[in-house]
Amino acid sequence: MDQFLAYPIREIPYVVLALAIAFSVHEFAHAYVAYKFGDPTAKQQGRLTLSPLAHLDILGTLLIFIAGFGWARPVPVNRGYFRHPRLAGILVSVAGPLSNLLLAAIGFALWYAMIRIGVFDFIPVWFRDGLYQFFEIYIGLNILLFVFNLLPFPPLDGYRIVEDLAPMHVRAKMTQFENYGALIFLILIFTPLDRYTIQPIFHVAIPAVAQWLQSIFSTLIL
Repeated sequence: MDQFLAYPIREIPYVVLALAIAFSVHEFAHAYVAYKFGDPTAKQQGRLTLSPLAHLDILGTLLIFIAGFGWARPVPVNRGYFRHPRLAGILVSVAGPLSNLLLAAIGFALWYAMIRIGVFDFIPVWFRDGLYQFFEIYIGLNILLFVFNLLPFPPLDGYRIVEDLAPMHVRAKMTQFENYGALIFLILIFTPLDRYTIQPIFHVAIPAVAQWLQSIFSTLIL
């Protein structure tokens, strides 16, 4: 069974817990920033919450276990409520990935804080190993979601950011081709083309972000 999954079966409980936190905070961040800019849509639809049940997407969640990456159910945003749509749009879009980066940073901080105060000297080995597995998966998933969601493909946050940064005439064309862009993105994910497009980005960006965060917190805390 392990050969069909991105994670060994024994790690699935840790993945589920880490995923519930990562997806819920990501979508809540979108909803909260949109609400602060005047858009009540997410709140009215019950999405201004940290409950995982409000945010999990079946396909996006399954892909985490099968392909190693995925997505939650997008938060609805009505740009008509924004006084400055482009600025608000960028901040709403970037809030999700940044929340995952923050969660990863908190994970590193907690791990090195536990080392610093000697927590692992007083707990059983099996519990220490379980904590290590959880933090490794939790930090890795959040860094993955941070990088993945910044890719400039619809329907990801990176594409929305590029749309709002682009001149109006370019944005209009991007909106027209959005459905085709989503199809192209799915092709890049589910065909061998991912070895030459998405996977190289992951292999460079994810270790770089992890090393950066690790160097910060190991220096500050240890």
